[in-house]
Amino acid sequence: MFKLYNGLTKRKEVFKPLREGIVTMYNCGLTVYDYATIGNMRAFTFADVLRRYLEYKGFTVKQVMNFTDVGHMFEDVDIGEDKMEAAVQREKKDPWAIAEFYIKEFLEDARNMNFEEPMVRPRATEHVADMIALIEKIIRNGYAYVKNGSVYFDVAKFKDYGKLSGNTLEQLKMGAGGKVEFNPDKKNQFDFALWINDPKHIMNWESPWCEKGYPGWHIECSAMSMKYLGETIDIHTGGVDNMFPHHENEIAQSEAATGKKFVRYWLHNEHLLVEGRRMGKSLGNYYTLKDLLAKGYDPKAVRYLLLSTHYRQQLNFTFDGLEAAKNTVDRLIAFTRRLLDADGEGCGKKLDKLISGAQKGFEKAMDDDLNISVALAAVFDFVKEVNKLLDEDLVSKEEAERVYGLMMRFDKVLGVIGDVRKKEVLPKEAEELICRREEARKAKDWATADMIRKQLKDMGVIIEDTQQGVKWRIEKR
Repeated sequence: MFKLYNGLTKRKEVFKPLREGIVTMYNCGLTVYDYATIGNMRAFTFADVLRRYLEYKGFTVKQVMNFTDVGHMFEDVDIGEDKMEAAVQREKKDPWAIAEFYIKEFLEDARNMNFEEPMVRPRATEHVADMIALIEKIIRNGYAYVKNGSVYFDVAKFKDYGKLSGNTLEQLKMGAGGKVEFNPDKKNQFDFALWINDPKHIMNWESPWCEKGYPGWHIECSAMSMKYLGETIDIHTGGVDNMFPHHENEIAQSEAATGKKFVRYWLHNEHLLVEGRRMGKSLGNYYTLKDLLAKGYDPKAVRYLLLSTHYRQQLNFTFDGLEAAKNTVDRLIAFTRRLLDADGEGCGKKLDKLISGAQKGFEKAMDDDLNISVALAAVFDFVKEVNKLLDEDLVSKEEAERVYGLMMRFDKVLGVIGDVRKKEVLPKEAEELICRREEARKAKDWATADMIRKQLKDMGVIIEDTQQGVKWRIEKR
C-alpha cells in the first residue's frame, strides 16, 4: 500500500486519488523576482520525485506548478513591499521584463535538474480575471468584506481556520501568530487581503472594488489550481514555511467559495540548511543552482543530494556532501555502463532473486511516504551484489539487459543516471593522450601515465583500466 504523510491529519494515510488512476497535484512555484535558490530547488526536487513515483506506480499525473509574478509580499503580510516591486527597484527594469527573465532562467534550471515538465505552468498575472471571479464568489457566500476598495477574508466566519497549521484564531490572538501590522480597514487584524487597493503599485488592474489594485498572494494559488485541476485536488505540496499563512489561507478561501474540501493530501518538505545554518545572503551561504554550476558541479549531483534525504527531514547542504553525491552518481553511471559490456556465462536464479529483492525493497521503501534513504540502500545493495557477479564474469548479455532495465526503471524516479547507451564523442586530443598513456604503461613509465591521467581528468575525460582494456567517459561540468 502506498502511504503519504498528510499534513492535514498529521498521520500517514493510504493514498487513493479522487478519480481512479488519475492524480491532480498542485505545487507552489517560484516567485519570479530573483533566481531560484537551492532551498527552492529542494522543494521542486521533492515535487518531481513524488510525481515520478506516482507515474512509476501507474498513475497519470496532472501536475500544475505556478509562477508568482505579483502580490507576494515580504514577510507574507498584506502591508509592505511586493517582491516584484523590490526587484524593480533593484534592477531598474519593467516588472514584466523581470518576470520574463527569471521565468526563462528557472526553466533552464528545471531542464538542468531533469525535472519533468508539468501539465501547465500558469502565471498569476494571466489569471487575474479568475481571481476576481473567485473573490466575488467568496463575498457572495458571506466570508469576505470590502473596505476602501480592498477585499478582506473574514477569518472569524470560517470555523475551521487553523486546521492545517494549528494557528486557530484563538491562538493567533494569544500571540502564536507573531506580530501583525495594524490595518484600520480590517475587522480583525488576522483577516487577510484577497484584493488590495493600491493605485501606486507598479502592477495593477481594474476590479469591481477599485480602479487600480492587485490580488493578494493567497488567492492566486486557489484560482489557478481550481482553473486547471478542479475544486478539489488530490495533492498540494510546498515548503513548511508555506504552511502558514499561505496554505492555511488557501484552504479557508477555497472552501469558503466552493463548500468542498480543497485538498485531500497536504505534503510539506522541511527546510534546507547550508553548512548547518539557515541560508542567507548576510551569512555568505546563499546559493542558487547557477552558483553551483559555475563552481563546476554537475546538476545531477545537486539533484541527487537534494533528493537523498527524506523530504520531511531537514537537509544540511554541504560541499563535502555535494562531492559525495557526485561520486555516488558517477558510480551509478559507471555500473550501468558496465552492464552494456557484460557477456558472461550467466547465473540464473541467483540473479533472478537479486532483481526481485531489489525491486521489492525499493518499492516497499518508496511506498512508505517516499522513504528515499531506504530505497537508495536497496539500489546500492543490488549494485554491489551484481558488481561481484560481473567481476566473476557470471552475468550474461540477457541478464545484463534485465539488470539494465531495472536500473532504468529506478532512474525513472531518481532521474540521475540518464541514457548511458548514447554514444559520447571523445575529443581528438584526448584520444591521442589515451594512446600515449597506453604506450607509457607498456614501457612501465608510471609517472608519465599518471600525469596523462591527470591531464585527461582536467579535460573532463575520466579513464578506468579494466581487464577488457581502458574505458573512458566524459564528465559533465
